[in-house]
Amino acid sequence: MTAARTARGRSAGRPTLEEVAARAGVGRGTVSRVINGSPRVSEETRAAVEAAVAELGYVPNRAARALAANRADAIALVVPEPEARFFAEPYFSDIVRGVGAALADTEMQLLLTLVGGDRERRRLAQYLASHRVDGVLLVSVHADDPLPDLLEQLGIPVVISGRRSEDEPLASVDSDNFEGARTAVAHLAARGRRTIATIAGPLDVYGARRRLDGYRSALAEAGLAELTAHGDFTEEGGRRAMTELLARAPHLDAVFAASDLMASGARQVLREHGRRIPDDTALVGFDDSSIARHMDPPLTSVRQPIEDMGRAMTELLLTEIAATAPTRRSLILPTELVVRASS
Repeated sequence: MTAARTARGRSAGRPTLEEVAARAGVGRGTVSRVINGSPRVSEETRAAVEAAVAELGYVPNRAARALAANRADAIALVVPEPEARFFAEPYFSDIVRGVGAALADTEMQLLLTLVGGDRERRRLAQYLASHRVDGVLLVSVHADDPLPDLLEQLGIPVVISGRRSEDEPLASVDSDNFEGARTAVAHLAARGRRTIATIAGPLDVYGARRRLDGYRSALAEAGLAELTAHGDFTEEGGRRAMTELLARAPHLDAVFAASDLMASGARQVLREHGRRIPDDTALVGFDDSSIARHMDPPLTSVRQPIEDMGRAMTELLLTEIAATAPTRRSLILPTELVVRASS
């Protein structure tokens, strides 16, 4: 044994593919096929290569493998929102958890990018044009956002969380926003509420429009009149909208807010006006985030399977990356009304 070897027979430096091949008594290409999971190897040969890998302590060079396969072994999670909103909304952290869970057993790395303005969008476009990622998860897309079309032009596989329209051409994962909102408002009507207002989300977000459609559908079924104010999915937006609603209809007896954060802002204004929840005014949110569970009283809310959405988006994107042509699948996951003390 030479000085270049340790007592356990391992190379003093990082073992090479050639050393594994020599130890297993096969060619370099055969070792590569085994490491990359090719089925075109006999079980006997595979066992010999795996034994040599274990004995030498060989670790594949991921960068070299990715380069040879024309892959980056990375995906980007792109959120076209300012940093303040990303960290304020539990929705985004739940999506990230789902994405992380789906990637846990893969070799893919995750790049998180916040795009809060035109400057960040240009920088991202340049980065993606150099094909440093294999695919993109795009979350919180507004109707006029140019990013989806840019990604399609670049030929980068992409999956959107939340469609831009009914006819979304890209692969997407969404929750059933319409049915979630309709169920929430039907619940309020069944509890005897007759002046049911809504704080709608921004209408350049398709999911917000569908929640408003669901609200209107439930009112029509109950024979009730619409009372709408518009927010922006933030707590302050909920405060402003609730103030407006009370000025227009001081005796309203229920509010459906299109997000838990807006419901939180609405609750503050209702209390400032001496309104008891739910005695005077029932309150329902959307998302069933940690905010809903910790409000006083706990908030009735429409549960989106947000973590499941992140996981489904990632699994769909990995399928898109592996496919020879875009699949453009669309998944809509069910929602569930979680009834608590606020209604």
